[in-house]
Amino acid sequence: MKQSLQLKLGQQLTMTPQLQQAIRLLQLSTLDLQQEIQEALESNPMLEVEESFDSPSSTNDYEGSELDKADYTRQLEIAAEAGTDHGTDFTASENFSSSSADNYSETNSYTEGGESFGEGENFGESESFGDSDVYGEGDGFSADAGEWSDSIPSDLPVDTSWDDVYQSSSSSSSSNYDNEDNDFESRRAATDSLYDHLMWQLNLTPMSDRDRVLAMAIIDAVEPSGMLSITIEEIFEGMRSDFEELELDEVEAVQHRLQQFDPCGVCSQNLSECLLVQLQQFDPKTPFLDSAKLIAKQYLPVLGSRDYRQLMRRTKLKEAELSQAVALIQSLNPRPGDMIANGDTEYVVPDVFVEKRDGRWIVELNPDIAPRLRINSDYASMVKRADSSTDNTFLKDNLQEARWFLKSLQSRNETLLKVASCIVEKQRGFLDYGPEAMKPLVLHDIAEIVEMHESTISRVTTQKYMHTPQGIFELKYFFSSHVSTDSGGECSSTAIRAIIKKLVSAENPKKPLSDSKITDLLAEQGIQVARRTIAKYRESLNIPPSNERKTI
Repeated sequence: MKQSLQLKLGQQLTMTPQLQQAIRLLQLSTLDLQQEIQEALESNPMLEVEESFDSPSSTNDYEGSELDKADYTRQLEIAAEAGTDHGTDFTASENFSSSSADNYSETNSYTEGGESFGEGENFGESESFGDSDVYGEGDGFSADAGEWSDSIPSDLPVDTSWDDVYQSSSSSSSSNYDNEDNDFESRRAATDSLYDHLMWQLNLTPMSDRDRVLAMAIIDAVEPSGMLSITIEEIFEGMRSDFEELELDEVEAVQHRLQQFDPCGVCSQNLSECLLVQLQQFDPKTPFLDSAKLIAKQYLPVLGSRDYRQLMRRTKLKEAELSQAVALIQSLNPRPGDMIANGDTEYVVPDVFVEKRDGRWIVELNPDIAPRLRINSDYASMVKRADSSTDNTFLKDNLQEARWFLKSLQSRNETLLKVASCIVEKQRGFLDYGPEAMKPLVLHDIAEIVEMHESTISRVTTQKYMHTPQGIFELKYFFSSHVSTDSGGECSSTAIRAIIKKLVSAENPKKPLSDSKITDLLAEQGIQVARRTIAKYRESLNIPPSNERKTI
């Protein structure tokens, strides 16, 4: 227990704030990235959105005029004069941005089959990647600011109202709002739940106070699927203490009335009762309606096991008649509550577009996933080189954070384009022929090509989507394990799933393929897969077993 000096040698990894920010932006989805950019715009006065009044036909057609380059160079010179401690970092950004205007059409897209795949001009140097239109180019808004300052009076009379002065401005803004394409999907009211939907109908239904209380008790026991979570007998026992001389028939009568609410069949105790209520809504002259009611009431478990021979024997129906009755039952909704949606639709915004032009696959970043940012030249010019005041320090810090943020966005787009280009290079068969031509691919394969760690590739491919002629897929979809073939090659698990789905869709409905039979069919194609693996792949595709796929 005494004080002493010790010498210790060790290694540790220290992540700078700039590197932490780059990693955090790398793993964000499109929606999260937009929110992060909005927060940066609100907290950092040096950042601003570049609003383009000219709508170019395509982002990839941008070549950058000499006037735009000169204007952007002027902004770089102003920012570089802000402080000596930031000069080195911004020089790199200047080199990147000055060349990006010329090289954008070449480096923001990947050309399949080219000789330059994997070279520095496509993958490594930031000087040849990016969009200068996004990361700094702009012509400022000094002219617009002058117009606003001329139109707004500097001194207002005391008895002048806001509407008298800004009437023209408000009218023009309202007209613009009426002309623009309004997003009614995002402005709609919140979707009502099944409980709210039933209570709304109950309030419109004439009913005694006694029956209304019973109806509310029944609705409280309705699950989101539309079924009752408890039996009518349990509801009756719970309400006996609140009412005198309450009988079970009275509770059942209220339940039958609620079952006629929309969607039809709600407040049922089991599946058989739900289907019978829906069958009561059909025209009595509907063919095979009585047979369908008989099956739904007495033989629903037999129908669930798909034992059609036993079902024909018990109902005394022929095969064609039983098929019509079963088709009528299958047209019903076993979960009526699902018709009342209780959640908003989630839309997928692709981060990368892939299309074939002139026989070559082209990979392009989505230019609409994030607003175009730049550094405010007016604020940057206020930074003084040798001033250590509080205001000047605040401007310096925000200028450095703005540079870091723009570089992090640049790094994110560069890495995303690298990985997407490699995936397209590896999975050209999938793009040409579909999932059956998918090749085995793991994170390590892409990490070796782009010379990054597997964890970085995992971050890039999570919640990032690619728009292809085959559909929109998450980048994770293109990675799959492999299965050996008889010829010594490898087959992707995704391709095996596609083959299984194709075999099941072409099978005989009366004699569906079993897992063992599918294993034999794959063996004939040279793919050695165990039966339990086939069962695992089939379950992942939501394909039921062979006994549940059997139909008449």
